[in-house]
Amino acid sequence: MHKLYILFILTGLLLSGSGCSSKVVNTTKEFEVQIPYKTQYVVILVIDGPRWTETFGDSTCALIPMMGRELVKEGVLYTNFRNEGSTTTTAGHTAITTGFYQTISNGGRELPKRPSLFQYFLKSTNADKTKAWLVSSKGKLEVLANTRDKHWWNMYMPSTYCGPNGNSSSYGGDAATFAKAGEVLKTYRPSLMLINLLEVDTHGHGNDWEGYKRGIIHCDQYAYDLWQLIQSDPELKDRTTLFITNDHGRHLDGHKNGFVNHGDNCEGCRHISLLAMGPDFKKGKVVSEKAEMIDIPATIAEMLHFEMPTGNGKVLTSLF
Repeated sequence: MHKLYILFILTGLLLSGSGCSSKVVNTTKEFEVQIPYKTQYVVILVIDGPRWTETFGDSTCALIPMMGRELVKEGVLYTNFRNEGSTTTTAGHTAITTGFYQTISNGGRELPKRPSLFQYFLKSTNADKTKAWLVSSKGKLEVLANTRDKHWWNMYMPSTYCGPNGNSSSYGGDAATFAKAGEVLKTYRPSLMLINLLEVDTHGHGNDWEGYKRGIIHCDQYAYDLWQLIQSDPELKDRTTLFITNDHGRHLDGHKNGFVNHGDNCEGCRHISLLAMGPDFKKGKVVSEKAEMIDIPATIAEMLHFEMPTGNGKVLTSLF
């Protein structure tokens, strides 16, 4: 994990010889200081598979009026946010949770190579598993709760609700997923939580342009409602940070089959977005410098004070 440091300069006098003879020696020492962040709870909302062109890339924010016109005032928007790994659903989510780009089966049949931020957090804090949650419309994302690393396999795993009724067998609707996420927040007050919403991606793969746009509108409202839910709760308000991002984009018009699919290194698939809000962040800030999805877990580890040595991301210092 990339730490934040404060550098102290200590200057002393070394007296040598006799009389007035003296030598001034400058000594520099570096001390690690734990920053007292206000954030105690972190939620990651992953809107599965919208293109930049239909979200923040549209200057009118026609399909995302709540995020693009309202929530953007509450936090920091990264306009050059990237998925530099495999641009598929499971791989994108794995990058967000492990801080490592991995080519992984997209069918939920393979565990991530490296431990997740959930596992590092639970081990570091010795907290009950209900303090870390994975809630997903896509059942296959249950794999994010575990790792095939032999030192971490089946250990420090978060609570999960993935797929219809949380049985991880297939895909569930976003309305039920969002309702469950709200229930979890109110009941358990998890310190760390990831939510996946699938509607945008599902309609895209179905070649349903109107459904795809409608899905973006629905997820925009879910994002707004989630922030309002947090703000209406006395325990979560002013203590919760929310990251809103995507796992991948989609092909641009004219490339392969356009919005219907994704999965290569084209600009449409790689260019995603990040909107982050919380008590430790700036408000109404737009950041154009490049950042990546693997930077999300590095930043969360910094804020919640746990080590994540297998992640390759960096702390997004421009948030603070």
